[in-house]
Amino acid sequence: MSTTNEPAPKPVRDLPEITAATDTRDYLAHARRFARRHADYELIVDVDAHLQEAQFFPEIIDLLENDVLKQTAQAMLKGVTMPLSNLMPGQNFQSMAGRVPHQSGPREPTDDPATAGHRFVQIVRRTIDTMGVDYQVIFPTAMLLLGLSPVEGAELYLARAYNRWLRDIILPQERRILGLAYLPFNSPEACEKLVEEFGAVPGVVGFTVTSVRHAPVHNPAYMRLYAMIADTGKPLVFHAGPNWNDPSFHTLNRFISMHSLSFPHYNLIHLTNWIVNAMPERFPTLKTLWVEAGMAWIPYLMQRLDHEFLMRQNEAPGLKKLPSEYMQEMYFSSQPMERAHPEALELTMKMMKAETQLLFASDWPHWDFDPPHTISTLPFLSDEAKRNILGLNAARLFGLPAQRVRPRPEDGADEHEPAGIGAPAARDARARDAGMPDA
Repeated sequence: MSTTNEPAPKPVRDLPEITAATDTRDYLAHARRFARRHADYELIVDVDAHLQEAQFFPEIIDLLENDVLKQTAQAMLKGVTMPLSNLMPGQNFQSMAGRVPHQSGPREPTDDPATAGHRFVQIVRRTIDTMGVDYQVIFPTAMLLLGLSPVEGAELYLARAYNRWLRDIILPQERRILGLAYLPFNSPEACEKLVEEFGAVPGVVGFTVTSVRHAPVHNPAYMRLYAMIADTGKPLVFHAGPNWNDPSFHTLNRFISMHSLSFPHYNLIHLTNWIVNAMPERFPTLKTLWVEAGMAWIPYLMQRLDHEFLMRQNEAPGLKKLPSEYMQEMYFSSQPMERAHPEALELTMKMMKAETQLLFASDWPHWDFDPPHTISTLPFLSDEAKRNILGLNAARLFGLPAQRVRPRPEDGADEHEPAGIGAPAARDARARDAGMPDA
């Protein structure tokens, strides 16, 4: 029996279902609240975000300069989302059977591209304004595994097409979007031509090699390429990736196992070869950035290489200092930042000289993305270190002006009225009406 002293029941309201058609600004509503806490930071740069290419891949296919591959890929588009991409089955697990819907999107409605710009550009603007980011460097998700493609010419021609798509369509529409020229690393001479063609393109801030490949970075065939990149003053970026088909990972029976090991694995190999074969001594002005492998592997490799080098220096005669000292001059991205053990994270950042060498990365829109507040809320970092990691280190590496270009909260640019109206089916119907393909 109820009494008059019982509190009145709180009203219950249904929250809209999160789907692949949910607006990016709604996904990131929590990140927006945190963004207001670092609103006074002069510069925030996200050095690793991803293109979800499913709906844009036909545009890239149209730019293929090999007629056979182009016609083949266009025919495949009728049943294959991203032909020629060499994506592995493991990638399908990232959305957790659809429970992380932004991983399989975006299908959100956008404005008329004739007046508001390319659909991808509109979505990036929403992302960076909501997270409170000045610049965002984008990577092509579909091309992370092209280094192992069995199709002759696939990486080479897709690289050229993607670079042209960036240069001619995307970068001219938004100066806050930055790109890296994709290098088809299995073809060294083609890489040299791409450095010449795209090295001075506005908005192209460096050159990227996808790490999932078996090409030794110390091969003499790459020496001219490294010299050319060094001459541009722009960095060489190694972007890690997953590969469940690697024989060494065949015994792993869960995605979590493969994902934990695969990303650091390839960067471990390439960075070890880079140092032991004295690339930092041969190309002292060439800056390298190692992306999306987290940070826990860095102190491990420092200790292992120093230990071995001190006992077998004759096998690395080109080195003039400890391997760890070369690593402390390299740049690394922060994502995914392993935060489960704060004391270990603090030591990791100390060993790698994070204050000057670490760059913030979100990895948006992947399932394990990190907003800027993963850095700004770390209690053991000084305010100066936070400002460096969030943007000023990237400004030095990429040659960006160290000044804010993102809108200020008082301008109202971070305000967005959540959709929250209508059933998911109705919102999905609106997305389809806007011309967006199903996930």
